[in-house]
Amino acid sequence: MVELTVPYESRMEEAHAFKEAKYLELTKELKKDGYEAKEEEKERKEEKKEEDKEEEEEEEEEEEEEKERKKEKEEEEKEDKKKEEIEEEEIEEEEKEEEKEKRVT
Repeated sequence: MVELTVPYESRMEEAHAFKEAKYLELTKELKKDGYEAKEEEKERKEEKKEEDKEEEEEEEEEEEEEKERKKEKEEEEKEDKKKEEIEEEEIEEEEKEEEKEKRVT
């Protein structure tokens, strides 16, 4: 009976060693998977930051373009207004000259 106990204990030790090795292997894989998941999450965050930054830059460019368009429009309106004023003055001068001519004749 003593002979049966030794192989049994030996088999139990082997089984325990196998289970422990398997546990360590699985733990290592889980850690690796966790690390990879963290790296992927980190990469996604960096990509999102870059996308957000690009969007912000595009918005700033659009705002600058809008400001430039407004400025150009205001300048055009000022020029148009000046032209109108000049035309009105010319018309008034012509009318005055016509009145003078009418008075003279």
